[in-house]
Amino acid sequence: MGLKSFRLEDSTVYFILAVAASLIILFAYWQRPWFLTIVNMKATDAMFAARGSVTPPDDVVVVAIDEKSVNELGRWPWPRKKIARLVDSLKEADVVAIDIVFSEDEGAEGDRVLSDAIKDAGNIVMGYFFRDDSTQDADPLALAQIKRSKIGLISTVSDEADPFSIPFPGQIFTGIETNIPELGNGALGFGAFNAMPQDDGVYRTAHLTYGYGSQIYPALSIEALRRYLQEDIILTLAAYGMDNLTIGDNVIPVDEDGRFSLNFYGPGGSFKTISATDMINGRVDTEVLKGRLVFVGVTEKAVYDIRPTPVDSLYPGVEIHATLAANVLYKWYLIHDARVKAFDLIVLVLLPLLLATVVSRVHSTFVSLVVFIGLFFILVAGDFALFLFYNIKPGVVYPALSLGLSYLSIEAYRNFVVEKKSRYLKKAFSTYVSSQLVTELLRNPGSLKLGGEKREVTLLFSDIRGFTTLSEKLPPQELVRLLNEYLNPMTAIVLNEEGMLDKYIGDAIMAVFNAPVPIDDHPGKACNTALKMMAKLAELNSVWKERGYPVLDIGIGINTGEAVVGNMGAELRFDYTAIGDTVNLASRLEGLNKLYGTNIIVSENTYELIKGQFLFRELDLVKVKGKQRPIVMYELLGGAQADAGPDFISRFSDALRLFRSGRFEEAKGAFIAFLEAYPGDGPSRLYIKRSDEYISNPPPEDWDGIYVAKTK
Repeated sequence: MGLKSFRLEDSTVYFILAVAASLIILFAYWQRPWFLTIVNMKATDAMFAARGSVTPPDDVVVVAIDEKSVNELGRWPWPRKKIARLVDSLKEADVVAIDIVFSEDEGAEGDRVLSDAIKDAGNIVMGYFFRDDSTQDADPLALAQIKRSKIGLISTVSDEADPFSIPFPGQIFTGIETNIPELGNGALGFGAFNAMPQDDGVYRTAHLTYGYGSQIYPALSIEALRRYLQEDIILTLAAYGMDNLTIGDNVIPVDEDGRFSLNFYGPGGSFKTISATDMINGRVDTEVLKGRLVFVGVTEKAVYDIRPTPVDSLYPGVEIHATLAANVLYKWYLIHDARVKAFDLIVLVLLPLLLATVVSRVHSTFVSLVVFIGLFFILVAGDFALFLFYNIKPGVVYPALSLGLSYLSIEAYRNFVVEKKSRYLKKAFSTYVSSQLVTELLRNPGSLKLGGEKREVTLLFSDIRGFTTLSEKLPPQELVRLLNEYLNPMTAIVLNEEGMLDKYIGDAIMAVFNAPVPIDDHPGKACNTALKMMAKLAELNSVWKERGYPVLDIGIGINTGEAVVGNMGAELRFDYTAIGDTVNLASRLEGLNKLYGTNIIVSENTYELIKGQFLFRELDLVKVKGKQRPIVMYELLGGAQADAGPDFISRFSDALRLFRSGRFEEAKGAFIAFLEAYPGDGPSRLYIKRSDEYISNPPPEDWDGIYVAKTK
C-alpha cells in the first residue's frame, strides 16, 4: 500500500470522527439535557462576572424600602398613611411602578388616604401577582380595574393566521392576588410582578406577559414602560410560540415561551437608588425624579424580596423590573435569536472540522494539544468578545463539547491506530483550505463560484444631505447613535418591501429590488420604500428635534434597468451585488435632488413601468454626467404634494411647457405663481433662476431644452 493511500485513509478517518463528534453534540443540542442546560447557563453567568458592572441609564430610578427606611420608620409592612406619604413624594416622576400589592383592607381611614394619594399623583402603576393555588375568586371590581391594562393588540407572524386561534404560549395562571378596589380607582395602570427562576433557581429571565382567564396581561415593568413611553403594546404570536412584543418602535425579543433574557448592569444597588425614608422626610430634591421612570420596592433583606441572579446572589426583586425597563428603553438586549443559534451550530460543526484539518497536517500529540487549546481559547475569547461588545449571547458549551469530543476521539485513534503503523502512515494528509472557504463550502458548495447574470432590477440610493457638516457638529457617540437610529428603521423598510440591502456607504444606503430573489412589481416596491423612508424620517426628525439635533433631509434616486448581479470579488472574498449603468444612473439621480430641491427622483424607465400607481411630476430632460443620451426625470410625490393632487402637477407641467418652448418671461411668471401657491417648491425656484439666466442670455436657436448635469 502506497503513501498516498495511507494519508488519504487517516485524514478521512479524522474528518469522520470530527463529523461523528459534531453529530453527537448536535443531538445533545436538540435534546437539551438538563445538566447541559444548567452548564450553559453557568457559562453565561461567568460572562456576566467577567464583564463586570456597567453603568445603567439614569432614566430608571429605584426608590427602596431599605434597611435605613425600616430602621427609621418602623418595620415592614407600613401603615397605608405612611405609604401615602411616599406616594405624595413621588409626584414629580413620569411614572411610578410599585412592586407591592395591597390585597387586604387596613381600615377605612388608612385606605382612603392612600387611595386619595394614588389618585392625586396620577402616575402610579400598581402591582399585583398571579397564583395557581388560589382558593378564592378575584374581586370583580379589582379584576375590572386590571382589565384596563390587558394587552388588546395581538398580531401574528403570518397575516393569514387568526391571532386568536393561536394558544397563548406563555405562563397561564388560574388565580390572582389583586389590590383592594378602592386603591386601584386612581391608578394609571396595573402590572403583574410574578418572578420565576430557571431550573437551577437563578433568575436570568423575566416573563413580559401572563395569561389569566381569556385575557393576556402585561408584567409590571412592561405596563410601566407603556405608560412611560405612551405607546401601545403589540404582542406578536407565531405557530412556534411568541415571536416578540412591541412598544412603539421597541421590538422586544423573547423566546418562544415569552421569556426575556435580562441584560444585568451589575449587582444589587447598581441603579440610582433613593431610600424611601429620604423621600418621605424631604431629604431629596424631587426635581431628580422629573422625566424618570421610578420603581418602588422592598430591598431590606430581612423582608425577603431577594432573588439570586448571575450578578448577585442577593439581588433585590424590584431591580429585576428596573433592569428589564432599562434594557427596553435603550434596546440593550441580550441577543440569542435564530441568527445566534445558527452561528452556534456552525461553530459546533466548524471547530471539529478545523481541528481535523489541522491535525491531519501534523503528527505530534503535543502540537495537536496546542492546537486544541488554541481553538478552545479562541472559542471562549471570541464568544466573550461577542458578549462584551455586542451583547450577543452565544452558547459556548455545545461548541466546546464538540471540539473536546473531536480532539479526544481523533487523538485516541491516532495514538491507538496510527502510531502503530509505519512512518509512512504517520504522515498526515496535508490538504489545507481557509476557514472562510470552509464555512461557505459547508453551507452551500455551489455558492463559491464567482460570476453573475444579467437581470432587470430596480436600484435605490439614498443619502443624508449635509452629513459631513452634521458629523462635525455632534460628538462621535451621539453621531453614531443618530446614524443607527436612522439606518435601523430605513433598513427595515427596505427588507419589508422585499428589497436587498446591498451595502451601507457611510450614511448612504444602496438597495436592490428583484435580486437575488425575483419579486413582482419591483419598481413599485422601490417607490413604496422611498415614500415610507420619507414618512419615517419625518417621525425621526420630531424625536431628534426634542433632543436638540438638527433636522435631517435625504435624497433618493430610483432607476430600473438591466444590471449584472451576482457574486463579485476574489475567490476568497466576495459580495453579492449589482453593477452596471443602471446602478450608476440611480446614484446620479440621488445626487440631483440637491440641485432641484427634491427628495425622490426616478428615471423614465421606472416611471413608464408604474406611472399609474403613484403621483409623479416631470422634472427635467437631463444629460447626466457619464451618459450621452438625455433622460427624462420625474419626482415621486408624497406628503403635502401628493395631497395637492392633479392641480399641483398640471400647473407645474404648464409652466415647464412654457419654459421648454423658449417663452422664458411667461415661464418665469408661471413658476412665480406656482411658488406662491406652493411655497418652498425647489424645482420652481430653480426654473425661475434658469428663466432669468435665459432672459439675460438667450440660448442658441437650436436649443432643445436639455440640461447638462456637470456634477455627480
